[in-house]
Amino acid sequence: MPAAVLAAPGTVAGTAERDEKGRRVTVSGPARGAVRADLGEIFRRDYQRVVGVAARVLGSRDQAEDVAQEVFLSFGRSSVPAEEARGWLSVAAAHTALNLLRSGRRRVSREGIAAAAADAVVSDVADAVVTLEERSSVRAALALLPRKQAVALVLRHSGLSYAEVASALDLSPGSVGTTVRRAESALRKELTRHASSD
Repeated sequence: MPAAVLAAPGTVAGTAERDEKGRRVTVSGPARGAVRADLGEIFRRDYQRVVGVAARVLGSRDQAEDVAQEVFLSFGRSSVPAEEARGWLSVAAAHTALNLLRSGRRRVSREGIAAAAADAVVSDVADAVVTLEERSSVRAALALLPRKQAVALVLRHSGLSYAEVASALDLSPGSVGTTVRRAESALRKELTRHASSD
């Protein structure tokens, strides 16, 4: 995907941006305020996938739906070719969710989840607490990975094929497996480091 046609989530198409290598590019797109004609069709086709990718990162369907809204708003102002939409949307969902995860704005949500878990009737409270702590640890470790590795890992575990991940991240298909394995290894190291610091 050419960097010059990508509008990052939360940006306005037609503005100057920096690509993943730090180069300044102009993001082309429809006129300010214009929405692409194929947005409705692509939204219906890819909404569940975008929510699924974001939910993998965030663990919250509500937050994933907020991310999907932001991603589709950005996509609606972009000039990403329709045939590249699925990959662009998946990557944008992963990036936006990781940004949200890294921003620390999930603290309030985590407290709400913990309170709801305490109020819920469960057969074994210890199991529920351990599961919540494990998920929280994995998400914290994921937020520390290099961005490309984290996104590749999320996309692959969201059900995208190696070819789809390669296309979405502009990687060679042969390097996707290596990138995902490195991400899994780095994730395990972060989890081990986190466990040993407790």
